Amino acid sequence: MSAADAVTEALSELHTRFTGLRDGRPADYIPQLARTDPDAFGLALISMDGHRYSAGDTGAPFTMQSVSKPFVYALALSALGVDEVCRWVNAEPSGEAYNAISLEPGTGRPDNAMVNAGAIITTALIPDTPDAPRFDRILDCLSRFAGRRLDVDEQVYASEAATGDRNRALAYLIRSAGPLPVDPVAAVETYFRQCAVRVTALDLAAMAATLAHGGVNPLTGEAVVPEPVAAQVLAVMATCGMYDASGDWLLRVGLPAKSGVSGGLIAAGPARFGLATYSPRLDPSGTSVRGRAALGALSERLGLHLMHNPALAASTVTLVTTAGDLPAAGTAPRDSVPRERVAVVAAQGAIDFTAAERVLYALDESRPRGTGPVVLDLLQVTGVDRVARAMLRGGLGRIAADGTRTAVADPAGQLAPPGTGQRDAPMALRCFATREQAVAWCTGDTAG
Repeated sequence: MSAADAVTEALSELHTRFTGLRDGRPADYIPQLARTDPDAFGLALISMDGHRYSAGDTGAPFTMQSVSKPFVYALALSALGVDEVCRWVNAEPSGEAYNAISLEPGTGRPDNAMVNAGAIITTALIPDTPDAPRFDRILDCLSRFAGRRLDVDEQVYASEAATGDRNRALAYLIRSAGPLPVDPVAAVETYFRQCAVRVTALDLAAMAATLAHGGVNPLTGEAVVPEPVAAQVLAVMATCGMYDASGDWLLRVGLPAKSGVSGGLIAAGPARFGLATYSPRLDPSGTSVRGRAALGALSERLGLHLMHNPALAASTVTLVTTAGDLPAAGTAPRDSVPRERVAVVAAQGAIDFTAAERVLYALDESRPRGTGPVVLDLLQVTGVDRVARAMLRGGLGRIAADGTRTAVADPAGQLAPPGTGQRDAPMALRCFATREQAVAWCTGDTAG
């Protein structure tokens, strides 16, 4: 069993826990959205190394709706710069619903690019040329964020266009105040198509992970937007992405996020991961009920809150190698039979959720055929937090479940259960003072 299944297991447990949550209902003011399966539910996480974890309906297609807003905002910032974009759209929390009339007195600027009024202007700011029409630029940008070519759900687009009078009214109201740079009809029609772009929860996790990774897609390696732009978008998501619930969300969940009325919800941990959920049952603010509950629980369980003091992301794993097939220097072999090779993974620094995920993945990568003994070297680790300790114990336990010898070079006993000594620990947590002792035990060179 894979050590990194600890992350998948966490998602699966939350999926099971919240599947029975039946509060809320799908959006019905867009008729086509009312036809979606109300019980669809998926959770996805993508790390900065491009590792993908998922549970539930993460391949089910749905339209982006308002989740498209941060990414089109990123495109506008990349094309025009933050000063020019802010000349048209402010960056202040509105404290109001997504479709509120929230324009700055005197200038007519919408409060931010996450509410509909601001998003319509942001869409209108995207350059439009014969060689590169505005919507083509938007679709290309969204596709690069996702790491694959996306398309438009034409039925949802038609349904939005037939029922989108409030957004048209917002566009005309903005135009009457002066700041809308294009014809209101053209602006809103492009905005409708943008909202109808079709994705999956895994696509959204990749898109969120790209923002978290400084604008570089961790699946494709492509620099989609510059790093300063990614940081600016995450800042606005943190303060405005959940509309009038943004403050409470940041207090309790602690991650930049954006919701959409199709049931999509994204969250980003800068330099750590991208998260996405899909469940069409919405609360009164237009946010997925299950998605909100699951991301809140996941943040608490894995210590993901942005304001926590995280481990440094660089060089958590310092060594992935093999040992044990040769005798120690200066000694003679006990016999002429080659001993089993041992996979060795060494880590350093403070270990939190993000660092533990890297270690678990390295443990799996060190055993390409999924067999053979393994040693985890924690000699250079300065601390392991509660979440990481549980993840590492669980991952080592999965490797040991089939009888594989598994040891930890951990003289401080950071993974040992409280009150147990080295010899009392279960096989998955067998602790030794040095890496050499751990390798020797795994190869049978010591009785342990």
